[in-house]
Order: sequence, then structure tokens, then C-alpha cells
Amino acid sequence: MTEFTREDINAFLEALGLDEEPMGMYYTDRQPGEGFCPKKGILPTIKQEAKGELNFETLFEGFSCVVGNIWLARRKKSIAYFDKEHFGCLGGAFYLGFLKPQMEFIAHYVSSGIPGKMEGEHYLESPEVTRNFFRTVDPRPAPARFCVFMPVTMFSGEDNPEIVTFFARAEVIAGLNQLATFVTNDFEAVSSPFGVGCTDIVTWPLKYLSEGKLKAVIGGWDPSDRKYLKTDEITFSVPHEMFRRMIIRWPESFLATKTWSVVKKKIGLSKKAWKEPTS
Repeated sequence: MTEFTREDINAFLEALGLDEEPMGMYYTDRQPGEGFCPKKGILPTIKQEAKGELNFETLFEGFSCVVGNIWLARRKKSIAYFDKEHFGCLGGAFYLGFLKPQMEFIAHYVSSGIPGKMEGEHYLESPEVTRNFFRTVDPRPAPARFCVFMPVTMFSGEDNPEIVTFFARAEVIAGLNQLATFVTNDFEAVSSPFGVGCTDIVTWPLKYLSEGKLKAVIGGWDPSDRKYLKTDEITFSVPHEMFRRMIIRWPESFLATKTWSVVKKKIGLSKKAWKEPTS
């Protein structure tokens, strides 16, 4: 990213009251030289499923959550990446654009299960509703081999993240929520649709962009992904253009007022309550 510097990003995060820099996501044909990724696996197809050639128990043995790998990267200030051979999770493979259409098995797994064979997650009412969700969210096919997540200050040159995801608790999210409208003049600039963790941080933001909508997405609601977030932490994902505007325009906003300084005191109290370092 050449438009603003590491110092510009740090100044914004300091004003926001956030110690951890957000993670940027982009697709590339260059394999990262380091980082976390799922073990190598063979991505199944719906044709194999229809012929009864798949053993889903074996597939689930290699389960590795997208948000879980990002959590490892966050802790180490490193990189998490995925491709068709390192997908970790059939849901993640679908939502990141490596698998389409989704397995019929997953439509049952996410919803009511298969009586006598498999208990479902009961996140959606039925396989029919789940199929409709898959059609609605309609993940974009991956435009390059690897989907990569890394701290935004690791981007250099002409590379820019397509989506930037903040991980924070409610007080910081409140600032991001209001700032999203400040920089877009859109009173519905923030959305919080149904989805799993990787749907919130990749699929929905990209879908809105494909529709010409500059929208932020609040996520982290999936109970299965909560283990990979701090207590009370949620996600806030924005397109690169919205992130760019936030970096440039925050000094004009409420973040530079006494009102926000009061909120920052509450952010300090939250850090103290969770025994986290305070700046």
C-alpha cells in the first residue's frame, strides 16, 4: 500500500483505541514463504458425492478452520493462507471461492442433520433453507491460487488488501460503526447478515462490492467460530476503499473529539478487566 504509511495506520489505530492492527485479505498466485495453513488435502466434488465416492468422516479428520488459522496468524503477527489443496474445511473452501457448488452433505450438516446418521448444527432450519443461503451468498470464484490474510502493515508495493478485518470488542466496534457512515454518507453502511466466520470476513463484503455497494460487515456470531476469538470480541470487515477513507478522514470525525476521549477511557477499563496491556 503506497497511499499511506505505517505511521498513518498507527495514528488511526491509536485514535480508535485499538492495539492490534487489522488483517488484510487478498488473492495472489504467489505462495507465502511463511505462515499458517491447513494440511494438504484433496478437495472433493459434488459429482463424487452423487456417486457415493466420498468418506466425509475422513474429510473431517483434516478439519482446520479458516478463522482458527487467522487466529494463529494474529497471535504471531504472521500470515494465514489457503488454496484448493490447503482448504481445511469444506465450508471455508466454498466461502473463499475454491469449491462450487457446495456439498449436499454440508446443507444437512449446517441444518437439521441426517436422522440416524448425523446430528446437524441447527444453525439453519432445514437443508432447503441452507441451499437457499448458498445460492444467496454465491461466493465469487477465487481469482488467484491463494487467499492470504496478513497484518495490513505487511502489504507493500502495489499490493492492496481487498478486505480489511478488525478484531475488537464493542467500544472499538462502536467507533468503526459510526466512522463507516462518516466516510460514506451511507446510513446503512454497516450490515450484519447471517454467516459463519469466513463468510463475514470475505464472502459478504465481496458480494456487496460486486453489487456496487461499499459496505462494512459485522461478524463473529457463528458459535462454532467463537473459540477462535477473544471473549466479547467480534469482527468488523471493510473493503479497501472504506479502509482508505478511514485512514485519511478520521481526523475530521468524532474520533478527534472529547466525546470519543470518554469512550477511550472505557476501552482502557476493558483492557484492564481482561488483563491486557494498556497504552
